[in-house]
Amino acid sequence: MAEGPRYRVHFRRRRDGKTNYRYRLKLLKSGKPRAVVRITNARVLVTLTRYDPHGDLVAAQAQSTELSGLGFGDHSLTSTTAAYLTGYLAGVRSLAAGHPEAVLDGGLTHPTPGGRVMGALKGLVDAGLQIPHSQEHFPSADRISGQHLKEKIPVDLSKMIEKIKSGVAPSTKAAGKSA
Repeated sequence: MAEGPRYRVHFRRRRDGKTNYRYRLKLLKSGKPRAVVRITNARVLVTLTRYDPHGDLVAAQAQSTELSGLGFGDHSLTSTTAAYLTGYLAGVRSLAAGHPEAVLDGGLTHPTPGGRVMGALKGLVDAGLQIPHSQEHFPSADRISGQHLKEKIPVDLSKMIEKIKSGVAPSTKAAGKSA
């Protein structure tokens, strides 16, 4: 291990490759809530968080596991379609909570044009959130509707969006501090 008066040990989350503190500082300096998009092996998570010195506050959140209650069925909860619908659901909840704007926080994942993170961003923007973005990075309509998948998604997106707008999918968690 390196030693000496000039050696500095980085924060643990930086050493573990979990947090890019320079990127996080830029996002926090904007003063806007962050639209945090995380994609795991099993689901898509979209959270609108606000900075607080004692810990980030969750203003609105949605998980792709909630889509099965809306009639999404047994389809992949990590597809571009699921990411778009989860983003849309989180966007509707964010507007209902009184947060009309945000900045995208993709974390350590580098957002690929046409990818799932951009699909979730398109859902947030289509719900009415003001997020800085470029239209050319959004997935195509075929990808959002699931036409690129082997098992075609027989779900009509316009009907699912109407269910989300009508409030059929209330938030499963109350807003509060994140862990």
